[in-house]
Amino acid sequence: MDQKVSIVVPIYNVEDYVNRCITSILHQTYSNLEIILVNDGSTDNSGRIAENFAKADSRIKVLHQKNGGLSDARNTGIKQVTGAFTCFIDSDDWIKPDMIQVMLYTANKWNADVVQSAFYYAYNHYTLFDNRNFRQELPPILLDNHQLMKELVINERVKDFAWGKLYKTELIRDLPFKKGVLFEDVFWSHQVLHRVGTYAMVQQPYYYYLQRNSSIVATYSLKHLDMIKGLQERQKFIEKHYKDLSLEAYKVLLKALLIHYNLLVMNKKKDKDGRYRKEIQTAILKDYETFLLASYNEKHLENQLKLFAQHPYINIFYLALCKFTNKLRYRSKEIGMEKANL
Repeated sequence: MDQKVSIVVPIYNVEDYVNRCITSILHQTYSNLEIILVNDGSTDNSGRIAENFAKADSRIKVLHQKNGGLSDARNTGIKQVTGAFTCFIDSDDWIKPDMIQVMLYTANKWNADVVQSAFYYAYNHYTLFDNRNFRQELPPILLDNHQLMKELVINERVKDFAWGKLYKTELIRDLPFKKGVLFEDVFWSHQVLHRVGTYAMVQQPYYYYLQRNSSIVATYSLKHLDMIKGLQERQKFIEKHYKDLSLEAYKVLLKALLIHYNLLVMNKKKDKDGRYRKEIQTAILKDYETFLLASYNEKHLENQLKLFAQHPYINIFYLALCKFTNKLRYRSKEIGMEKANL
């Protein structure tokens, strides 16, 4: 294997993490790398740290630009890519030393357009590995295009994340990330994976996905509603290209709509006139019959939908009652996962 692999790392105000990220890339057992660090207008020492690494290793190229967001930084990096394969790594995450070697070997062995690595949820002192969906002792899982798109919609084994995957560069070069949105991967991933013939999932975790201590309720903003916009775009895409997966896409969209309505209720100051809650309510009622059909095999979701249709607050009361009586078991990331010290 002598193919060049380009690694794109968008950087913005991560001086506490970026050293670990870049060091993990430089320590890869596969050395034919092009490392593109895009400093997206950092106001801390992140840019200087990147430049210091570039002085020590000729494989590193540092690009500086005005702050344009994660999508803009990735797009800038993609324009500079010269490798046959491209990998995105977020600057607060890090990777195992043999990640690129294993993924490239897998891509060549199975002629895979994209290779996905399993990953760790990395907390301050421990990691979690999803052994419900992956078995470290088993070989890669291979998916054809239709299997892949179904997995993407379900979002259990195939995640939206752009990071932690090795792409044939020709597959993504002309598909830029959407600028100015949060959850940019949701807008991007279905367009890319639609082009894939063979997709390989390496079941061993090689990527550490940093989990910062923050509450979604406390940090919620109206930009989080971009998630709904992305899923709505995806639903239309699935409806057009994968008709038989349409109801599954509707189910995922419904769950997101209900969750974000409740988050807006808990953050009324950010939706003072109720405009965004009204938009969500209208979206649900407009496609009520389809959502009802999509949720037929999930009784709890079906109950939520029916109660929401009567009045959104009845559903909220129902959820609170379920939680209080312990009838509703929220799926924590830690349930059924393998835990290890970091």
